[in-house]
Amino acid sequence: MVKKILLLGSGELGKEFVIAAKRLGQTVIAADSYDNAPAQQVADEKEVINMLDGNELDRIVDKHKPDIIVPEIEAIRTERLYDYENKGIQIVPSARAVNYTMNRKAIRDLAAEELGLKTAAYEYAGSLDELRSSVSRIGIPCVIKPLMSSSGKGQSYVRNENDIESAWNNASSKGRGDFNEVIVEEFIDFQSEITLLTVTQFSGETLFCPPIGHRQERGDYQESWQPADIPGALLLKAQDIAAKVTSALTGCGIWGVEFFIGRDDVYFSELSPRPHDTGMVTLAGTQNFNEFELHLRAVLGLPVNGITLERSGASSVILSETDSAAAPEYEGLSKALEIKNSDIRIFGKPSMRLHRRMGVALTWGKIGTDTGALRKAATDISGNIKITERKK
Repeated sequence: MVKKILLLGSGELGKEFVIAAKRLGQTVIAADSYDNAPAQQVADEKEVINMLDGNELDRIVDKHKPDIIVPEIEAIRTERLYDYENKGIQIVPSARAVNYTMNRKAIRDLAAEELGLKTAAYEYAGSLDELRSSVSRIGIPCVIKPLMSSSGKGQSYVRNENDIESAWNNASSKGRGDFNEVIVEEFIDFQSEITLLTVTQFSGETLFCPPIGHRQERGDYQESWQPADIPGALLLKAQDIAAKVTSALTGCGIWGVEFFIGRDDVYFSELSPRPHDTGMVTLAGTQNFNEFELHLRAVLGLPVNGITLERSGASSVILSETDSAAAPEYEGLSKALEIKNSDIRIFGKPSMRLHRRMGVALTWGKIGTDTGALRKAATDISGNIKITERKK
């Protein structure tokens, strides 16, 4: 059973998905807005296009005639996916799911208003004046985000009224797509944040990975660990919420469902209809299948006979500390890999930007290994890697 898969977006998550697909003999065309993106380096073919241009999307779909389209990023003319789905192309997880989840307004309204799930209080604003009014009703501190973005781009934490204008400028200039509104969210005094990787299948059975804890800076993932330690009753509640949301959105694949964990309750935060960046910890062998293998099996309709925790693990991102169009070079690999139970994934991005994720450090131990020790080991590994401009 060989399927032709068109991957829309070719970053580090897409690269690991392509590797999983190639291991099961599939054909992958990797598309992105720039050449030599990570997933393009391991795919069968590549396309460089503006994926917000619907005509360009139509062109490559007509050219390659894929069986399956897998969106990996938000910056896609997502409404075109309905047309492709109507023509018999499988959209992952579904055209409905991608259109909802790429838009914070749609997914938040679905969760809070249609499904009645507990979320942070929120409002939308289409101008600076509207934002000031919304902030006065939501209260300070609060969080302001674009309606469409990824990896924390455009997100601001508002501590006082003087922060509002800069937060508006940040959110309105760094969002993706054509949205002119921003979302204002109540700041939840949470105990922890988790990602619950949720697998929906053609069989109708929904499976859950052990919860993943994570820490963010600038709205972007910095480290993650699995399993996260949360009370069993709250985990069951999170699983119930994840099942309800993914069922409403329809489709098969892996979903990264994010939650705030309070002292005695769970708050739905966001959802990604694809492998999640915090789930890169599964590359440390924490599960019997990593998140990319699970995504592929669900997409292809192959059986997943249970998800088991094999060992504890942690990840820490390797970030660029500069802006440069030059090819990156990585120093310190030998010292980093001297650390016990260490591994590194260099993503293969062709250039650097300040705070851009360029790789991830991984570590692991037996089930029950102290989470703090694993997190420290992961950050020690990533801290040894220095990124410089490649010498000519």
